[in-house]
Amino acid sequence: MSQVQLIPVGADEDDTRLDRWFRRRFPDVKNGQLQKLLRTGQIRIDGKRADSATRLAPGQTVRVPPLAEPEPHAYKPRKPVTDHDAEDLRARVLYRDDWVIVIDKPTGLAVQGGSGTTRHLDGMLDALAFDGERPRLVHRLDRDTSGVLVLARTVLAARRLGETFRGKAARKYYWSVTVNVPSEPRGRIDAPLVKQDGPRGERMERDDDDGKPASSLFSVIDRAADKAAWVALWPLTGRTHQLRVHMASIGAPILGDAKYGGPDAHIESDGVGKGLHLHARRLILPHPSGKGRVDVTAPLPPHMRETWRYFGFNPKSDGDPFAEIES
Repeated sequence: MSQVQLIPVGADEDDTRLDRWFRRRFPDVKNGQLQKLLRTGQIRIDGKRADSATRLAPGQTVRVPPLAEPEPHAYKPRKPVTDHDAEDLRARVLYRDDWVIVIDKPTGLAVQGGSGTTRHLDGMLDALAFDGERPRLVHRLDRDTSGVLVLARTVLAARRLGETFRGKAARKYYWSVTVNVPSEPRGRIDAPLVKQDGPRGERMERDDDDGKPASSLFSVIDRAADKAAWVALWPLTGRTHQLRVHMASIGAPILGDAKYGGPDAHIESDGVGKGLHLHARRLILPHPSGKGRVDVTAPLPPHMRETWRYFGFNPKSDGDPFAEIES
């Protein structure tokens, strides 16, 4: 790269450390080179110097200086997608047009690679080119969260979708099962969050003094006595692990969420599905073409269908549960 780049921080990159953000985008730059660029002020955020631990926020702009071309041996060809993964991914397409592809991301599949993660959605996107450009990621879901994920098919679509997510024009609705039942049938959780390093890695924590604002709406759709509840969720902000931390903070952790709910996030029963019970059920956003909108719903994953059957929850019996949240 022989010229300066000014790269906007996306909504899905909120609270990411600058060094990690940089390594994701420029994996051929060695750590020593990155630290030198930071020390000399060649990498800046909104025109100001920054260090490797600086946390990014949506809307900020990162200045990236001209970078030396890597040696030929530094390039690692992308691993080909296996026939099994390609077939499975194509079967998960919920909607497709010339601008976007919407898929039903499975539980357990990371969206992007990282330390120790070699199998991820980003590495499989060639399977969704459909004789066109390789689609681009514009937002993310946690590894263990299933459901609706939008991909951009062109550079223009990626830019417009990025603006949509940064501007909070996208409405994201989730279904979950919680252990215990929230004390109110519906409500709003306002709990500022901050990312902390710990012995078991990074985690989000509530911090009313230094945390970044985070708000979520919830609505109880059905319940199994006081043991568990089917809860619809609407995150009004997009902090990492926001819904998981928020539900744990009101004493109703999401079923299967050991990270934030600990042992209280489990129900001992052979009839309850194993895994995190958080599903990106529906996504509504303006179409990047400027005409109409994208409105896609994803079916429940197998482990959550199992739990629905066990508790007798019927997704079709309550009409549109999202109307409860929006009322």
